[in-house]
Amino acid sequence: MSSYRPYWNNSYDRGSGMFPPAIKWLLISNAALFILPQVFHLDLDFFHRMFGLVPVMIWDRFFLWQLFTYMFIHGGVWHILMNMFILWMFGRELEQTWGTREFTKFYFIAGIGAGLINVLVATVIRSMWYIPIVGASGAIYGILVAYAMLFPERYVYVYFFIPVKVKYLVIFLVALEFFSGLQADGVAHFAHLGGALVGFIYLRYEWRWKTNRWSPGNLLRKVKAEAMAKKHAEGMRLMDEVDAILDKINQVGYDNLTRREKKILEKASDRLSKHGQE
Repeated sequence: MSSYRPYWNNSYDRGSGMFPPAIKWLLISNAALFILPQVFHLDLDFFHRMFGLVPVMIWDRFFLWQLFTYMFIHGGVWHILMNMFILWMFGRELEQTWGTREFTKFYFIAGIGAGLINVLVATVIRSMWYIPIVGASGAIYGILVAYAMLFPERYVYVYFFIPVKVKYLVIFLVALEFFSGLQADGVAHFAHLGGALVGFIYLRYEWRWKTNRWSPGNLLRKVKAEAMAKKHAEGMRLMDEVDAILDKINQVGYDNLTRREKKILEKASDRLSKHGQE
């Protein structure tokens, strides 16, 4: 598990304390979108169908924004309180470890990936095809998996007094979601599992947008380097041919060269003149 040890982002302000920037704004935005529909007496069913994740709406009407907005919609007080508490409890240290930007990317990759997996599963088995899926639980399971991978030996206190290592707690929760997903109980278990899976893959194989081997700038440099290497190799082959032709000229004279050999000399002369102009 040593490969999962975290790095400190030195640019991060550790003075942010209990509520680092991303955690703070995620808590505020989730709370606001939970309270506002009730304050303005909005039709919650319509609100959930527009901004929750409805698999049939993704396929039939291309409501792609739902893959993002569903993470900010919750179905009840207990639902939002549990999600936000877990986000704060485990996400806080992840943001302090990775930095705000990387943590934010991971959160939305896990959440959107969870939504996509749930839509695909619903498409295959037609389970919850028309039912809005709401809540940040997919992203939260990604956070839990990330925390267990970075800090596997840490203890958490279940019900505030039972000490359990994080890695065992998360394995138990993921297994529970898997077996619960085999039953139609109205909970989006496959979204939870999807968030856990995406989070695991993202960290396990280091699929981070900032990874140098995947960056556009590094790809461009690699293409340029390969082009320069190819050009250099061609130049070396050309000079070898020129050396052989010059030896032949010393022996038999220029007029006895073949047409191909004369073209090679012209090509070498053109290349040398271009280099001189540069």
